[in-house]
Parts: sequence; C-alpha cells; structure tokens
Amino acid sequence: MARQDTAALRRGWTTGACAAAASRAAFQALLTGEFPDPVAIRLPRGQSPSFPLALAETKKGRARAGVVKDAGDDPDVTHGALIVAELAWATPGSGIHFRAGEGVGTVTRPGLALAVGEPAINPAPRAMIAETLTELAEANGAPSPDLDVTIAIPGGGRLAEKTMNARLGIVGGLSVLGTTGIVVPYSCSSWIHSIQRGIDVARAAGFTHIAAATGNTSERAVQRLYELPEAALIDMGDFVGGTLKYLRRHPVPRLTLAGGFAKIAKLAQGHLDLHSSRSQVNATALADMLAGLGANRATVAAASEADSAGAMLDLAGERREALAEAVARQAREVSLATLSGATAVEVAIVGRDGEFLARVGAES
Repeated sequence: MARQDTAALRRGWTTGACAAAASRAAFQALLTGEFPDPVAIRLPRGQSPSFPLALAETKKGRARAGVVKDAGDDPDVTHGALIVAELAWATPGSGIHFRAGEGVGTVTRPGLALAVGEPAINPAPRAMIAETLTELAEANGAPSPDLDVTIAIPGGGRLAEKTMNARLGIVGGLSVLGTTGIVVPYSCSSWIHSIQRGIDVARAAGFTHIAAATGNTSERAVQRLYELPEAALIDMGDFVGGTLKYLRRHPVPRLTLAGGFAKIAKLAQGHLDLHSSRSQVNATALADMLAGLGANRATVAAASEADSAGAMLDLAGERREALAEAVARQAREVSLATLSGATAVEVAIVGRDGEFLARVGAES
C-alpha cells in the first residue's frame, strides 16, 4: 500500500464519542421530552463536534438515540455502524451504571482496564459519557444523574469477528473505544490498543512466555512449536516497535518474535515499523551480509540488485540458512536494545511453508 498523506485525509469520530453524543441526546429527551438534532458534545481536548441523529425514540421513562459512526478516511471496521444509547432512570443515589446492549462485548478475562463481567465500554468513553450527562443535568437544574446507560451497536457481533476482541477475552461484540474522541486516519490506534491489551491479558494470566508474530503463518508455527495458549499470542502485525516499547514498560520473562524473512530483515536493519509504506529492506546491506558469509562476487552483485528480500534469500543458495540466522541474530540485538534487557528474546524467521528458517535466542 502506498504511503498515506495523513495531512490530507479526513479525521473522524471514535465509537466512544458517538456513544457520548447518543447518550446526551437520549438524556435530554428524558429531561425535556425533546431530542436535540444535531447533538453537540465537548471532547476531552476541547473540540465541540455535532452529530446528526439516526434514531430517536422514547417510551415509559426510557429514551433511545443513535448516531452513525463516521470514522473519516480511516479504514475502521465500525465506520458506518449505528451507535445506540438507551437511557433509563435508576434508583436515586445509584449514579450512572453502564450496560452492554446488542453488539457490545463483555469482559471475560482479567488484565484489562475493566473488571471481568463488565461491558466492554472503556474507561475514557465512560468518563466522557458521565461528564456529558452530568453537565446536561446541571444545565437543566437537575440533580446528579442516576441512570442506566446501555450502549448497543447493532451488528457488532459480526463486526467483532474482524477484530482481536475474542483473543482478549471480550465476547459477544465490539469494544467502545476512544481516548480523545477523534480518529486519526491510518494511525492504527485500535490495532496498537489491541497489542497492548493482549500483553496485559497475558501478564494477568501469569504467562511467562508470549509470542508476537507479524502474520498468521509465523504465529501458527510458533504456537505449534511451544503449544502456547491463544492468550499468549500477540498479533503485532507491522508494529514491532510498539510491541517492544510496551513490553519494556510491562515486561514478561520470555518473548518469541516471529515473522517472515523480509519483515525480520527490516527489524535487523533497525526499523521498528515494518509496513511497506514506512520502511524498506536495504538490499546493499543484506548483500554485504551475504558477502561476509563467503558468497562469491557474482552472487553478492546479483543479491544487491534483487527486487525483494525473498529473491535475495533464494540467491543465497547453500548459504540460505546462514543468511537467515545472521538476520535473526541482528534482529535480536535490535530487539534487546529496544527492550533494555527486561525480557529474554528469541527471534524466529518462518518461511512461506510454515517451516523455521532460523531461530536465535531460543531457550534450551
């Protein structure tokens, strides 16, 4: 994928911001009998966006409002989803309670910022909703709100299959996310969030060995080798830097990093973002490594002109495994330097056939 000019891309709104807007509209209907349309909210950094309503219903002390999520130009799985808030009066003095409606998941594993059994409405969106409702109550001369707030995302169960929620122990639907309320296109914040929460869940489960892989083939190979449970597997994609930096602050005893030759070669050359639009393999450096392994001049020259890391690996011939091991060793040094020694690291390079080309740093 070509590099995205993020400055030219349109920003959008997080699921949490949409839930806050829908909650405000529903609460205003409870207080006044009328829905604001559009409904405006104040985000944590001071912005005040307005959201048109796609749903507005009242019945017997309850009100429902819905907002269609606009994620801007970000490829967010929830773009276009209807975010619904249903509010009902609760027992006086009970405060605001959050519930999971259709399509919103429930936490089933420890390690997340929410207790087991809680709806997967993250702390930042909860705070945004609570602040919005409290301000609206004060503006209408009402006491502090005592409300049941149910957030629903119709079809969210199906959408959740495209996320890492199941691996994190969030079942039944999506998470309501968002710290600032704003979606920055191609920031991949939800993926990075999932990596961090995956590490949190693994640590809470007491796992001493986790594996972070760039893709499914590498992950399956490591899982077969070590018989690791799913909760010990981190789908890091291209975000090796984000994974290592989070582990530096929240270490585990042992880490296996696994990926294909090209991805690990980028790591070996010091790249911590492995996406093709943000880093490239230095063919000359790999050719020099091959020369250091004793390859003849013709092979080295051809390797330096190779159009892909895979083609270079093929040119290595009988030195194929030695080149893979040298790359893995150098990638391990980069990883250890990033982690600052907090975790024992193994780097594994996996071929397209799912077999290991090299493993460096494995415990005996």
